[in-house]
Amino acid sequence: MPHLTHLSALEILDSRGRPTVKATVRLASGAAASASVPSGASTGAAEAIELRDRDPHRYAGLGCRAAVAHVNGEIAQRLAGRQWLNQAAVDQTLIALDGTPDKSRLGANAILATSIAFARAYARDAGVELHEHFRAIAAAQYALHSPRLELPRLPRLTINLFSGGKHAGGQVEFQDLLLVPLAPTIAEGLAQVDAVYRAAEKLIARKYNQRSLKADEGGLAPPFPDVATLLADAAESVAAAGYELGKDVALAIDVASSHFYSEGQYHLAGQRLTAQEMTDRIADLVRQYHIVSVEDALAEDDWPHCPALRSTLAPLGALTLGDDFLCTNPVRIRRAIDERCADALLLKVNQIGTLTEAAEALRLARSANWRVTVSARSGETEDDWLADLAVGWS
Repeated sequence: MPHLTHLSALEILDSRGRPTVKATVRLASGAAASASVPSGASTGAAEAIELRDRDPHRYAGLGCRAAVAHVNGEIAQRLAGRQWLNQAAVDQTLIALDGTPDKSRLGANAILATSIAFARAYARDAGVELHEHFRAIAAAQYALHSPRLELPRLPRLTINLFSGGKHAGGQVEFQDLLLVPLAPTIAEGLAQVDAVYRAAEKLIARKYNQRSLKADEGGLAPPFPDVATLLADAAESVAAAGYELGKDVALAIDVASSHFYSEGQYHLAGQRLTAQEMTDRIADLVRQYHIVSVEDALAEDDWPHCPALRSTLAPLGALTLGDDFLCTNPVRIRRAIDERCADALLLKVNQIGTLTEAAEALRLARSANWRVTVSARSGETEDDWLADLAVGWS
């Protein structure tokens, strides 16, 4: 069993220049590792809570000194100087130490940085690659319930092309339009995306007389007049790159509809749509543009209408993907499975706060034969642990 001798943390800046937490773990064997955690701009109401300092005179209140202090103080005092059987033992201790359902006391950023730093140190101590250790963490969850754990494999890419919503100042309601390259390898898929991206830059210069300015997650963000134009421009860019939509490259959309939902209606392009009308609108777009994945098409608490959304999209070959709707939360995932509200999970570890809970979310989704996509956040760091997670968790 690894003997944890040292735990510390510091405040660093993420890709948006906003503070986040980096933790370092050292073991008695001499193995040491650090981990940095990301932050999202568009967050679900059920997400675990990042602890922010709320000092308006420093980083607009987004500082993480309190979260860092919790790692250096209370968390280190609890974890250091002890042997730990496995990842679950550390994570369960962190959850109990925090004592809140949303990790708001110590902060999900403090807890997750500790969780991942321990996992990386454990892997180094065992002499295994991080993706192999992540697979072992998932396998421990699977062993409790005996389903089949899929073999490790490289992921299929989904990459932002156009951004709207909270990622681009709300110039259009939908949050992201993503490319899904259908090439057989990652290398070929990246080349496809690059070609489409260059074609889109030329289209933006010609059509909008605008430089290729990028939004929060790297997508291009010209002043689209409406969602229909966003999708039409994407299709035109795919064709201009020499590819056939639906054959060489498919599309995915992140609707993030909670951001334009109020009083039981969806406010889209000056119209007020019911949930059924919103579902019909999405289905029309899926048919027209070969969309293979639809994320958060309905609001995160619009549970009564989600079964009809899924039953509409499934025959069209499009996944009903839950992000803000599910928040990588096993409780919400179980309900969605029982009520047949989705058939795919967007897994973001910092939505739930520990590797063990995220592995349980993975197991639940796979046990229901759902697809799983591992997702980065808009405020990422230079740490690449997520790539190992995507491979280790297939």
